[in-house]
Amino acid sequence: MNTTGGYIQNEIAGMNEAELEIRALINTASALNSVKENWENKAKEDLSKALDKNRRLWSILASAMQEEDCPQPLEIKQNILNLANFIFKRTTEIIAKPEPQKLDILISINMNIARGLSGNA
Repeated sequence: MNTTGGYIQNEIAGMNEAELEIRALINTASALNSVKENWENKAKEDLSKALDKNRRLWSILASAMQEEDCPQPLEIKQNILNLANFIFKRTTEIIAKPEPQKLDILISINMNIARGLSGNA
């Protein structure tokens, strides 16, 4: 029996939306940073998984900003959508020509958004 999985599910169930977003942003930044820090030893598959995880997260965030009932001010919505577009373009650039330093901006954006959310959570 895997007790760790149950513990994590209970922990997640007790989090509010902002806490879940913070956790997802940090977790994704960590995955990208792990690839960057171990660039020579990481398989291309690890890079692809980390980029896909980040892309999926930002797709969810962008979709949330486009919902009619999104409580965010228009300026915040537009900024998040602009960041998402930038992230999607950068991801395509990294896939086309992988270089570890290209991950820095993705990591930085995720961590800065997480910091901002933690100040408002």
